[in-house]
Amino acid sequence: MKTFSTRQFCLMSATLFATTVLTPAHAEETGPQSPFAEAVSATKPIFNFRTRLETVEQDGFDEDATALTYRVRAGFETGALFDTKLLVEFDHVDDLVDDFNSTTNGKTNYPVVVDPQVTELNRFQLTNTSLPDTTVTLGRQRIIMDDSRFVGNVGWRQNEQTFDGIRVTNESLGKLKIDVAYVNQANRIFGDDSPAGRWTGDSYLANVSYPTPFGKLTGFAYMIDVEEVTAVSSQTLGARFAGKRELGPGTLDYTVSAAQQSDYGSSNIDYDASYYLLDAGYAINKFSFKAGYEVLGGDDARGFQTPFATLHKFQGWTDKFLGTPATGIEDLYISAGYAPGDLGPLSKVKFGVVYHDFSSETDSIDYGSEIGLVANAKWNVLSFTLKYADYSADAFSTDTQKLWLQFDYSF
Repeated sequence: MKTFSTRQFCLMSATLFATTVLTPAHAEETGPQSPFAEAVSATKPIFNFRTRLETVEQDGFDEDATALTYRVRAGFETGALFDTKLLVEFDHVDDLVDDFNSTTNGKTNYPVVVDPQVTELNRFQLTNTSLPDTTVTLGRQRIIMDDSRFVGNVGWRQNEQTFDGIRVTNESLGKLKIDVAYVNQANRIFGDDSPAGRWTGDSYLANVSYPTPFGKLTGFAYMIDVEEVTAVSSQTLGARFAGKRELGPGTLDYTVSAAQQSDYGSSNIDYDASYYLLDAGYAINKFSFKAGYEVLGGDDARGFQTPFATLHKFQGWTDKFLGTPATGIEDLYISAGYAPGDLGPLSKVKFGVVYHDFSSETDSIDYGSEIGLVANAKWNVLSFTLKYADYSADAFSTDTQKLWLQFDYSF
């Protein structure tokens, strides 16, 4: 670990604890408070501990990967002073078992598990609400738009993705919500010790939505410029409609989306690619079912890319399609879930299974298929996740099996 030592991290965490807990207690004893003291006394601590075991068995490697990692997230958010709150948050990621390629540890004889050792400033932001129906957030922040298909925080990985910039949301025009952001740096999951850990450039994100009786209609424009990897610079214009309705004894949910992408900014690739999504699900009692068809097109020069997205959430959990092939990708998927709720001492118990069939958007190439299984539960303040994914390759990548066991504690 190069950024901070473990000793420095512990001292930092202790300082944050003293600031967020001891200071308010002292302020309560001093009687009437100034606006500054009130903001300090309203400060709330941020703490999360997550540990995860991840194993990877992948054709082409003599060794299987085993990663036992943990993350400590600590910080605070003050109360409002002149309608402005300050949030400071650090992440510390380390490993207890390191038989894996973290992308920065040099262990290339193992499959990749992108959870490198890092100690970083995760968020440092000022949030102002002084303008009517408007929130302005300045600094290093988490940005998630819609379902994170195009802009997200990659929250699955231990070191999440954040953005440096300014974001403005406004709801002064009735039900219309305007959400715009300027980003000059993406702080990626690889950490600042990696050449791929920081992406800089002038990127503009816009998302405008309006609720209707049948669902939310959204239009979006994402102009992404990355100086370090010009091939992912692109402009994406699209629309999305998502809603749910009572149907018979259950609930029907549905999403349709379409977008067009082309080169932008520093890109030196002349291309045009399309995106389509049709997704529908039905939930009845404790059961849920879903089917969908998602297409990221390609024109043999470049496939439709989503460089700021939460990629693990889409197109299979083995992460075979983090970048779209030039021939594009069609993902036909079905899933089922069962949520019994409470089972003994456990609460919020859920089980799920999902199947993906992957093929190219052009040239009729059968890429492969994947099946995934997941179970989630809570016990008091602890959350548990057990997940498994098995990718069977045809004409793309290699057979891969991944297993995860994760524990989360937050307050």
